[in-house]
Amino acid sequence: MAAHNRGLASDIQERIKRLIVDQRLPSGAPLPTETELMELLGVSRNSVREALKGLQAMNIVEIRHGFGTYVGPMSMGPMIEGLIFRTVAGHYRGEDSLLQLLELREAVETGLIARLAGRIPQADLTELDALVERMEAEAAEGAVRADTDRAFHAALHRGLDNLLLSEMLEAFWDAFHRVRTDLVDLHTDPKVTCRQHREILEAVRTGDVVRAEAAVRDHFGNIRERLRSPHQE
Repeated sequence: MAAHNRGLASDIQERIKRLIVDQRLPSGAPLPTETELMELLGVSRNSVREALKGLQAMNIVEIRHGFGTYVGPMSMGPMIEGLIFRTVAGHYRGEDSLLQLLELREAVETGLIARLAGRIPQADLTELDALVERMEAEAAEGAVRADTDRAFHAALHRGLDNLLLSEMLEAFWDAFHRVRTDLVDLHTDPKVTCRQHREILEAVRTGDVVRAEAAVRDHFGNIRERLRSPHQE
C-alpha cells in the first residue's frame, strides 16, 4: 500500500509538472487551487496535497498558506542540500569528501575560464575591480568575508551568459563553503586570497587563457593544501 501511494504521488507530481510546462508558467505564477487540481487530475484532496508537498521540497512549487500555490523558484537549493549531506556523511565515514567537492569546483571552473577570458563586459569588470578592492580592505582588517568571495565568483561567472551554469557554480560554492565552515578550521592568508583573485581578474581582463587557467589552478591549489594541513599558519 505504501509503495502504491508513493507511486500515485509521483504520478500526480509528474502531471502537475507537465501542467507548468505546457502552460509555460514562470516562477511566481499561481497554480490551480487544490479543488481545481482534484477535478483536473481526478484524484483526492489528500493525494493533491501530498504531491504538492513533494514538489515544494524540490522548489518546483511554493505553497503560501492562506494564499494558494505558486510556481516555485526552481532553484539549485535541493542540489545544494544533497551535496552538503553527501559531503558531511562521507567526511564522517573517513572519506576525503570535502576535497572531492573542491576538485569538482576546480574541474568545472578551470574548464570554463577560457570562455571568460577577454569576453567579460566592462560593467562586470568594473564590479570585479570593486570586489577585489573590497577584499583588500577586508584583508587589511584580518580576513576576507565569505560573501565578498561569493560575489566575486558570481560576477565572474555572469560573463558565461548561461544562467544554468552560473547557478550551478554558485551552488557548488555554497555547498563547499557551508561544509568547510562546519567541518574544517581552515586557516587562509587573506593577502594570498586577494592576490589570487586579482590575478584571475587581470588574466581574464587581458584575454590570456593560459594565464587565467593557471590562476584558477593556483587558487584551488592553495585551498587544497590548506585542506590537507588545516592548522597550517
